[in-house]
Amino acid sequence: MGFFKKLKEGLTKTRDNIAKSFSNVFKHNEIDDDFYDELEEVLIQSDLGFETTEKVIEDTKKKVKELKLKEAEACKELVINSIREQMDVDDTAYDFEDKKTVVLIIGVNGVGKTTTIGKLASQYRKRGKKVLIAAADTFRAAAVEQLKTWSERANVDIIAQGEGADPSAVVYDAVASAKSKNTDILLIDTAGRLHNKKNLMDELGKMRRIISREYPEVNVETLIVLDGTTGQNALEQARQFSQVTEINGIVITKLDGTAKGGIAIAIQSELSVPVKYIGIGEKVDDLQRFDPSSFVTALFADFDMKSDSDILFEESDMDVTVDDTDLFDM
Repeated sequence: MGFFKKLKEGLTKTRDNIAKSFSNVFKHNEIDDDFYDELEEVLIQSDLGFETTEKVIEDTKKKVKELKLKEAEACKELVINSIREQMDVDDTAYDFEDKKTVVLIIGVNGVGKTTTIGKLASQYRKRGKKVLIAAADTFRAAAVEQLKTWSERANVDIIAQGEGADPSAVVYDAVASAKSKNTDILLIDTAGRLHNKKNLMDELGKMRRIISREYPEVNVETLIVLDGTTGQNALEQARQFSQVTEINGIVITKLDGTAKGGIAIAIQSELSVPVKYIGIGEKVDDLQRFDPSSFVTALFADFDMKSDSDILFEESDMDVTVDDTDLFDM
């Protein structure tokens, strides 16, 4: 199954959640205040969030006025295109993949950080990259062992110490190893941090200082992993993390198991931080680069917009051939 088809299938719950109410909005005979009120309600209920919804509404009003539209049905495509415009990903978003890079993976426990690292490691290696994993989450029980299992599946080396070890010491060893082995990408697993855990945030800052001191020429990328099933809670986590550390990109997992997929739009629009990867399944290649246009097209595929046969979805160059073994979230 192509990734667009997987994406469309994975967003079924989200699409079903908004299908009837979204369609009903455009049954209005004319564009009036009631129409905009109902549209606003539907978008908020679809987990786009208040700020993003306001942007879409204002943009739609502006274009309706410019085009002198009168009937609600006539502006359906305007609304969907406005949603799509909230999710632009810059062409340079993935430049870090082709540089010597240390990637810090952050986020609260249970969102799929360990699994994300394993999938990324496997995909990068299959693209010919020299990859190293660092098990710096020494706080959570069994985290190190889980990451070792993933390193074996991905066939990449891992730097690890025992449970309860100093995370910064692990990072120090990993950076030294990455330099000596001319590693392309070092993926660092970190403890599940909550924004109000000052000691954990201080620890993250210490890691960054070690990387800067020991490997000043390396590129540093920070990705936050969010669980798509948590809806607005995911947005709040990203917002809180962004207040204490620089975030370069977002990974949204478990979009195939939620009716709250619209949160991907809200997160990117409100935080101005690009969603770079999304997960729609358990296999390695079910984590892919995020394509905003394809995402919105898949989300609104049942609203008589663009037929699937008209969609040119370019599979990302991260696509890999893997065996049929399901790789489950740790």
